[in-house]
Amino acid sequence: MSHTFNSLNRRRFLQSSALTVAAAASGTLAAPAILRAQGGAVKVGLLQPVSGALAYSGQQGRLGASLAVDEINAAGGIKSMGGAKIEPVLGDALSTPEGGNAEVEKMNSAGVSAIVGGYASNICLATTQTAARYELPYLVDVGVTDAIVTRGLKNTFRFGPGFGVIAKTALANLIAINDKAGKPAKTVMIVHEDSAFGSGLAKLLNAQLPAGGFQILETIPHPTPTRDFNNVVLKIKAANPDIVIPANYYNEYVLLARTMQQQKVRPKAAIYSVLGGAASSYKFVKEFPEAAQYIMDCNHWFDPRNPKALALKKKVEAQGQFFTYEVYLNYSSVLLLADALERAKSADRAAITAALASSTFAGHVMPYGPTKFVDGQNQGAAPANTQVINGDIQVILPEAFASAKPIYPLPPA
Repeated sequence: MSHTFNSLNRRRFLQSSALTVAAAASGTLAAPAILRAQGGAVKVGLLQPVSGALAYSGQQGRLGASLAVDEINAAGGIKSMGGAKIEPVLGDALSTPEGGNAEVEKMNSAGVSAIVGGYASNICLATTQTAARYELPYLVDVGVTDAIVTRGLKNTFRFGPGFGVIAKTALANLIAINDKAGKPAKTVMIVHEDSAFGSGLAKLLNAQLPAGGFQILETIPHPTPTRDFNNVVLKIKAANPDIVIPANYYNEYVLLARTMQQQKVRPKAAIYSVLGGAASSYKFVKEFPEAAQYIMDCNHWFDPRNPKALALKKKVEAQGQFFTYEVYLNYSSVLLLADALERAKSADRAAITAALASSTFAGHVMPYGPTKFVDGQNQGAAPANTQVINGDIQVILPEAFASAKPIYPLPPA
């Protein structure tokens, strides 16, 4: 009996082995898919400046990305990969290009399939270049400098608009608002941070504002961080421009606006921001409502008609956080990457890059329409114009989803 049992077991083992070999030879062996479904994960780098001068924006970006990862994993992961979960690999760029590069190196060594984030233009310029050496797909969350996507890097994709599009939109909208009000504003001062973002934007505005009928009285650069804006505000007071255009990151924007308020310096027509780091931030509006009142901005904004965007806003605010552009741009970017992973059916970097390049993803929360990348830039990405009115942020342009009309020029103080 024992001999019969052993012979039977041996025969079954040989049959099973033969089937396994045959399956492997024909390429139909299912074991890897089973293993992937049971415990596999796709590593994705979430790179933000969560310490240093840009820490608040970096923390907000990480929040948005993490919410998207949790949502994707709770819904069953990447279904085309057997339900593989996204495993976030968190990185801190330390608010510097060098810090960002070091994190890309670590993430590459950790075997990430793609990276999302970077936030600041100077960080993104460096990190996308480093990632390109490893053919590592990189989704830029914010980084508005257009050089990020004009260098021919096949691995680099930017979901939001660059400052060329934003400056053009901002200028067209400013001219339209000024014309409709009877052209009360003629002179402008620009105050900008001096890295790739602010300097590039100031250069564009200097080239384009005169053609729109505006005289630029002065352009004032400043470093990030800057702890004192008293001298800058004294210059604004002396020049007495009709419009002040700030282009700064969050902390400097708040300090500039508060210093202007404290010194009772107020332009005649508007504080009209282009990518103002705090100008369309609920945090700024709540903490400093008087300094924020009537400030206009041309910036990233969510689609207020989209139920998914409103649900996300509610979820973020329920956590005691503010619904800032860093949150919803990173949230949408991670969803976009997950869609690419679904279509790539693989964690292979080349396959993900190809899937991103052909993306038509529309499941984001922005007022963009389906994603379409040309040379790495999402062609449908566009900013919105907002204005702080009585403790809230209203959309004033485009009219398709405006919630208020512009208050312009400024009413008497």
